[in-house]
Amino acid sequence: MAMRKIQFYLLVTFLAYFPLSGFVQETFAQNQLNLTQMGLIGKVDERYQSFNVEMCEVIGGDFWIPYELIDSVRKHSNKKGIDALKWKIEPINLYQQKLRNLAAALGPTYVRVSGTWANAVYFQDNDEAKLASPPAGFKNILTRQQWKGVVDFCKAVDGKLVSSFPISDGIRDKDGNWTPTQIKSILDYTRSIGGEIAAAELFNEPSHASHGDAPKGYNGARFAKDFAAFSAFATDAAPKMKIIGPGSTGEGILPSGLDLSVDELLSATPKPTFEVFTYHYYGTVSRRCMGGQKPENALSAEWLSRTEKGLEFYQNARDKYVPNAPIWLTETAEAACGGNPWAATYLDSFRYLEQLGRLAKKGVQVVMHNTLARSEYALLDHDTHNPRPNYWAALLWNKFMGTQVYEAGSIAPGVDIFAHNLKNKSNGRTILILNTNETEASLIIPANARQYLMTADELMTKKVKLNGKELMLTPKDEVPVLVGKKVKAGVVKLPAHSILFLTFEKF
Repeated sequence: MAMRKIQFYLLVTFLAYFPLSGFVQETFAQNQLNLTQMGLIGKVDERYQSFNVEMCEVIGGDFWIPYELIDSVRKHSNKKGIDALKWKIEPINLYQQKLRNLAAALGPTYVRVSGTWANAVYFQDNDEAKLASPPAGFKNILTRQQWKGVVDFCKAVDGKLVSSFPISDGIRDKDGNWTPTQIKSILDYTRSIGGEIAAAELFNEPSHASHGDAPKGYNGARFAKDFAAFSAFATDAAPKMKIIGPGSTGEGILPSGLDLSVDELLSATPKPTFEVFTYHYYGTVSRRCMGGQKPENALSAEWLSRTEKGLEFYQNARDKYVPNAPIWLTETAEAACGGNPWAATYLDSFRYLEQLGRLAKKGVQVVMHNTLARSEYALLDHDTHNPRPNYWAALLWNKFMGTQVYEAGSIAPGVDIFAHNLKNKSNGRTILILNTNETEASLIIPANARQYLMTADELMTKKVKLNGKELMLTPKDEVPVLVGKKVKAGVVKLPAHSILFLTFEKF
């Protein structure tokens, strides 16, 4: 009995000097939002969240076959290799009101029209019937009507147009030198219909030049020479158009198939310089191209943070070759080669929002998702243009996340948090919290807020809920009004596998 008393007194003494509440307070503090102590760490472009419409979509061409149709299509095709995974798609109707409604709801944005097909496209600068075949040195044809569709679409959705130009043999003189004839035609016509190209890369993905219709033997020296000619012409002909680049991809993450490293591209003379440094990022290739990513890993910390590794490589290149230039991610999605099947489900919404949150903290100014409405990685279904889960995630980001970026700290493993000013209100805050765990989490908020809680009945679904109600378009194919739930200061619960936007008008 005496021994028990001694043990009891020792325990009381320990608690008096080393209170257990100290450990609880530490955990408590980690789960408590302190909005006043979140320091400003950066700002992003007002068009931070943007998207791509592939040139292939604009003019019609071969693009990725939907997974459920691959086997049946291949039975009736003589194509081999990667070409056997693509089929003919018709040009997208950029005048469709539903498509415009949904794109406009994400505005303001940049709308990038580029991709591999832009590297060998011939602009038919007349109003005559479309040519039966492109001139020598080109592979595809872009008509005035199609390009006007792009310009009109951008105007309708509050999008600034970003593009790239052909690099194939067709734009070169008899000595193989780059000439501006095609680019001049595109710029002149764009201006004639009241449009403007806000920014442009010389061509799409010079890192993979041989896959992108560049002349045989294309190297860093030729890139430097071509870029010098392009830059001189563009500076005079389109002084308001930002010259951006290089738009490389893969290094540090997916080096397979790389033709020209960023060092080869940017170390040659005359030295290429850009107003904005651009790169592309895909964390893996899809199952179509024998990628090994599994849905079981789609919420892992390694996968969600991989976008930072992709940025780090090109950020170092930016610092080396174009110090202090803004950095844009001009093409990205869940996986290259059209995305994995689950890119179209709620499971990928965590990656989508984590990428936006993480890159904003790291100084990236613009992120352009690929694509708006084609293949599994699109924000919209390619046949119906109905929103996929990532579209709803994008809509919530656009509605609430402002341009000011704050350091939000951390909550717990598997629960990631990002903080911006409440959109258009510098004194307000929006807190984005993603619970990737299989268990509920909680945090304590210091003031009353509005809650926008995104959930789904399962991860591999295309149906998502906002505050318990399924998100759907209105009968007129317009986005619904997003109604927040009032929550009082105190404990807020985060269900397993949930995404929470909290908006604070005052704190």
